[in-house]
Amino acid sequence: MPFHHFLPNPVLIKIGNFNIYWYGFLIFIAFWSGFLISLKLAKKFRIKKEKIFDLAFWLFIFGLIGARFYHVFSEFKYYWQNPLEILFFWQGGLGIYGAMIFCFFVLYFYSKKNKLNFFSLLDLFSPSLALGLGIARWGNYFNQEIYGLPTNSFFRIPISLENRLPGFENFEFFHPLFFYESIFCLFVFLFLILRIKKGQPGSIFFLFVILYSTFRFFIEFLRIDPQPIIFGLRLGQISSLFAFLFAILIKFSMIKKNGDDGTRTRNLIRDRDAI
Repeated sequence: MPFHHFLPNPVLIKIGNFNIYWYGFLIFIAFWSGFLISLKLAKKFRIKKEKIFDLAFWLFIFGLIGARFYHVFSEFKYYWQNPLEILFFWQGGLGIYGAMIFCFFVLYFYSKKNKLNFFSLLDLFSPSLALGLGIARWGNYFNQEIYGLPTNSFFRIPISLENRLPGFENFEFFHPLFFYESIFCLFVFLFLILRIKKGQPGSIFFLFVILYSTFRFFIEFLRIDPQPIIFGLRLGQISSLFAFLFAILIKFSMIKKNGDDGTRTRNLIRDRDAI
């Protein structure tokens, strides 16, 4: 027996010719949930709440642009033929890796301009990103997208005929990949919250990227939506590998910085004793 037979409606509220979609609504909820979590954590990182308000605006704008850019790139052939639909982000189609890249640079330049610790900013917003992902993925459910291979498992969900990908028209039930990722991200969020202020700056961000990129790499084997294939791997897997390697580089950078700080401290002690 499947989890359910219900076919969701992507429209939350319809007022005349104006529609409010579940997808957009859940992204709105995800953003504000992450924003409130960041405000709560700001004191722990000794960052003024005014900075969070300022950053939230830029992170939202550039995160949305980056996420849409990544999605359009992943389905370039389709959007090359339908360029106006690039702007229809409310109908679905955002890539988390694009959002992460754009927001990474926003935080970097903001930290330089305002003389803030860059790694601390990454740590501050990492739990919010995990929580936001856990919430926003349900928008894919209402759009009947981000589903995987056909399955007969208990968690299988029905996909309407018009939303089934070419070659899968004769299958009714599929893996709810959005659900798997949502549950995973919510657990990651709780894990990161418990790790706040443990370890050196950057460690929370490191954990998030390592955990998410590893999960995303393997779950991509279940995805059936068209993506560019590079060296036999889907774009999502290539992006996950780059994210994983990038996190390792960040970790080595943290270790080196910590080592340099330790060396400077030992030199100061040695010089003091020599006086």
